[in-house]
Amino acid sequence: MLNNANILAKNKPELASEILTKLDDLLCYQINDSTRDKVYLSADIAFLRDFLDLEKTRRDEFEYTISKEGDINNVQVAPLLFIPFVENAIKHNHNHEGLSYVHLSFSVHQNILKFCCVNSVAPEEEQEEVKKVGGLGLANIQRRLDLLYKDNYMLTQSKTDVAYTLNLELKL
Repeated sequence: MLNNANILAKNKPELASEILTKLDDLLCYQINDSTRDKVYLSADIAFLRDFLDLEKTRRDEFEYTISKEGDINNVQVAPLLFIPFVENAIKHNHNHEGLSYVHLSFSVHQNILKFCCVNSVAPEEEQEEVKKVGGLGLANIQRRLDLLYKDNYMLTQSKTDVAYTLNLELKL
């Protein structure tokens, strides 16, 4: 991101400044808020929005949406709880042949937080390249959820030829 801002500084200084501001916000959140036991869901969502905005500056054919339903302002969650899902969605959706997307939704009703992450799926040949690297992301997320929420969560995943969907339900 710093390299992107450096390149844009000469021809598009406003965009370079925007990138640096978002990067500053991301780093401050990671350094300051990630040390807390709980953070407001709205702050975690703002972090995700900045992260996805920065990703959008790197890729021409990338879109995202974030939807919210219910009273999210008073909900607290473990810090950086959702970023591994979003990073995973970014990593596995890079489609060189067309538009890539990530759609996030947060819903809070009756002390239940529902999070859904839907992302485009890269063509099979591109997926094979990604599979050769890593593969521990979701297992690590599952362990973290076990430690933080024990039996108070449900995580499900599904995949089609065009989309991957992850649903997380937390009892607050």
